[in-house]
Amino acid sequence: MFLIDDILLSPIKGLIYLGKKIDELVEREMSDEGLIKEKLMALQLQFEMDEIDETEYDKREAELLDLLEKIRTEKQIES
Repeated sequence: MFLIDDILLSPIKGLIYLGKKIDELVEREMSDEGLIKEKLMALQLQFEMDEIDETEYDKREAELLDLLEKIRTEKQIES
């Protein structure tokens, strides 16, 4: 009986594992100052090469700077 349960539940366990891994990656990406800075530089490059307009640049820059400020504030609280 337990073998059948394991077989039937393995796809669900796999999805749960996958969800946890995705959550870890998102959390790491959202709390990595260096990655946010890289995204800011890439955004600047896109703007300078006229791939995006000023409105889009300002919007995305504000989002990234807010995220960077949030990360730094959380690090100060942890210290």
